[in-house]
Amino acid sequence: MSAADKQQAREKFQAVFSKISQECLQYLKDNEMPAEAVKWFDDNLQYNTPGGKLNRGMSVVDTYSILKGGKISEEEYERAAILGWCVELLQAYFLVADDMMDGSITRRGQPCWYRQPQIGNIAINDAFMLEAAIYHILKLHFKKDSYYVHLLELFHDVTFKTELGQLVDLITADEEKVDLDKFSLDKHHYIVVYKTAFYSFYLPVALAMFMAGLSDDSLHQNALDVLIPLGEYFQVQDDYLDAFGKPEQIGKIGTDIEDNKCSWCVCIALQLANAEQKKLLDDNYGRKNPDQANRIKTLYAELEIENKFKSYEKEAHDRIVSLIEKVDEKSGMRKEVYYAFLYKVFGRTK
Repeated sequence: MSAADKQQAREKFQAVFSKISQECLQYLKDNEMPAEAVKWFDDNLQYNTPGGKLNRGMSVVDTYSILKGGKISEEEYERAAILGWCVELLQAYFLVADDMMDGSITRRGQPCWYRQPQIGNIAINDAFMLEAAIYHILKLHFKKDSYYVHLLELFHDVTFKTELGQLVDLITADEEKVDLDKFSLDKHHYIVVYKTAFYSFYLPVALAMFMAGLSDDSLHQNALDVLIPLGEYFQVQDDYLDAFGKPEQIGKIGTDIEDNKCSWCVCIALQLANAEQKKLLDDNYGRKNPDQANRIKTLYAELEIENKFKSYEKEAHDRIVSLIEKVDEKSGMRKEVYYAFLYKVFGRTK
């Protein structure tokens, strides 16, 4: 797909957001909310929801189109896009809350929502409202559909799982008290699967599957079997880029080391380090000091973490392809759905 085609697809998807955001605002007006509150929620929606890459939301449309043989009506497109925007609302809800918990400064190149003038802790309620908007939209557009309860249960279950991952992340990587003994690949696996893989990879595909009439439990289990390892690979890749990617390449300055993150890189380093190197990790990891972060990066180079990632990447790619090739397309599922995700993330540089 050319850059122009990608931009056109993004603009078409974004046009649907204006519709559902107006529906959310109408709900406030129907409940006789004062104009000031309506504007506040509108600002919340517009600031936090449509500004990202939109990969998760647009994946619902792409997946549904593949499942339907590439030909869908405008009505089908809009309904799939509405589900996609529900995923983006979920993402917005997570990010508004996550930024407060992490004390983050910027998000998507602008100040975090809670740091806007007069917002502050009101952002907690704003996050709740972004989540609540999901269920209002689902009720408006899908209440009469046979899979409506599946949609509700899916969003509730994936939200709970993501929050479990966030909890483990927060209590493992306490920025105020660095304790590398809490870090392990098993802990990292749990965090990335629950905090990222379920809502970023499985949720968009599962929504499209339900809309396409694929509700069989075994089909959804097969989707999990492929997409959860793919989501884990994506996050390991993200951890690697945070440590080794150039800021001009990845679009941000990596801060996992300074933020005491339970990153794949540090978990591998802990496995390989001798006593002296382990002491260097203990003394320098999780400190808000560029010189100490550079010492960790130098150690990563000594331990050949970059080569370890290359080996991991090849093994993960081959394993995921093997899982995809086992998909029975007579069931209605399409291998192309999974390959579309794999092609988007494999070998990415940002």
